Amino acid sequence: MRIIRKKGFTNAVSCGIFISVIILVTDFQGGASMPTRKNSKKRQVILEALAATTAHPTAQELYQQLKPDYPDLSLGTVYRNLSLFAEEGDAMSVGVFRGQERFDARTNPHAHLHCVQCGRVIDVPLPGEPEAQLCALAQGVTDAQVLGCSITFTGLCKTCQQADKGSASE
Repeated sequence: MRIIRKKGFTNAVSCGIFISVIILVTDFQGGASMPTRKNSKKRQVILEALAATTAHPTAQELYQQLKPDYPDLSLGTVYRNLSLFAEEGDAMSVGVFRGQERFDARTNPHAHLHCVQCGRVIDVPLPGEPEAQLCALAQGVTDAQVLGCSITFTGLCKTCQQADKGSASE
């Protein structure tokens, strides 16, 4: 261990204390048991709001929902946290529809239906595990390492179908 004298230290004892403190702080901050990010109230609220809906909201929609109760919340904070949740597996991006990325807190395997008329994204439960079968098929055919897949159907949701029927009968 090298002793580095800092301005203001006049003897080896004070230098030793300074070095010990630095070592303790370094060990405390770099320890494996420390979380890699600070858990904030805003982060928790964003995740809870996402988990409470099946609407697959955009960052903008979550921001507009939470802003009245959290006036200092920024749209950038919502975007950064959604990205972090997706990266850490607490949420997933279900794709970009009409120029807006949508998110889902439900991360277990399931498909989505995207309504091409209203833009709504709806969860579609799937029997068995077709994603795993499709990944294995793609890997076998391409000799690529497939890391995952998602299934998105496109069509018209029930509401849009009924609206189309109503306008056709008029």
